[in-house]
Amino acid sequence: MKAPHIPVLLSEILQQFEGKKLRTFLDGTLGAAGHAAAILQAHPEIEKYIGCDRDQNALHIAEKTLEPWQKKVELVHSNFSEIQQILKDKKVPCVDGILLDLGVSSMQLDQGERGFSFSKEADLDMRMDQTQSLTAAEIVNQFPEKDLQQIFRDLGEEPYWKKIASAIVRARTEKTIQTTKELAEIIQRVSRGKKGLHPATLVFQALRIYVNKELESLEKGIENAIEALSPDGRLAVISFHSLEDRIVKNTFKAFSGRKMYIDQVHSQKTATLKVLTKKPITPSNAEIKKNPRSRSAKLRVAEKLGGA
Repeated sequence: MKAPHIPVLLSEILQQFEGKKLRTFLDGTLGAAGHAAAILQAHPEIEKYIGCDRDQNALHIAEKTLEPWQKKVELVHSNFSEIQQILKDKKVPCVDGILLDLGVSSMQLDQGERGFSFSKEADLDMRMDQTQSLTAAEIVNQFPEKDLQQIFRDLGEEPYWKKIASAIVRARTEKTIQTTKELAEIIQRVSRGKKGLHPATLVFQALRIYVNKELESLEKGIENAIEALSPDGRLAVISFHSLEDRIVKNTFKAFSGRKMYIDQVHSQKTATLKVLTKKPITPSNAEIKKNPRSRSAKLRVAEKLGGA
């Protein structure tokens, strides 16, 4: 795995926590620890920084990056949806700040053998946590056509979901689809792709989300993060596609006491949050030019109410 990694919206993240006393902090998606190092540098008052990631390779890199703060940092191999259990294990009742930087990291994309990228020849894997069993290859080669259609439509928002699912099922009757390039070629034969995107982009996104249960983890993780915050504590979430951003936005709204209507069902929670970003913060043109992968990033921030 390549070590160089550019943390997205770094100055904006630091600005959101500026002036806050952060004694305890939880980084639920530590990655290469670019955000973590900057936060620890900016907040010498931090006594405990808990960094968790489901990717063990990322934790090895983060450990080296955070060596100057090793006495403050505790690394955990876990999914951020298990925040409550993580804090219980560490005997930390609550935290003053939480950061969730969602999606696949540049490191994972650059490590071709992980199978996240259609531009690199690799086995169809896509597991962030390589101790789990389900891989993209199993989905592509064994799932019924109707299930593939639903995954591509709902998790990829892929306009050619029917054609692509049908093409995959036809192709796998002839031979097992084993690699990223093989799958990408099948997709390209039946899909033009959305404007500006490679035809395989949305299908690969959908498979990755399904393999790693990303949306389920996000819904559970945000609610648990809100509960884990101390009064006046802040939660910052960076998302990279509309499905993630919608969950973040709607959960923040619900916990700020606003009425929500999801699938015609009325929902309203007791107000425990103040939403600090009416609209998501997005990267500057300069950042996008420097790091094109940041172009779809959206940052939303909320603060737990003092009496909550």
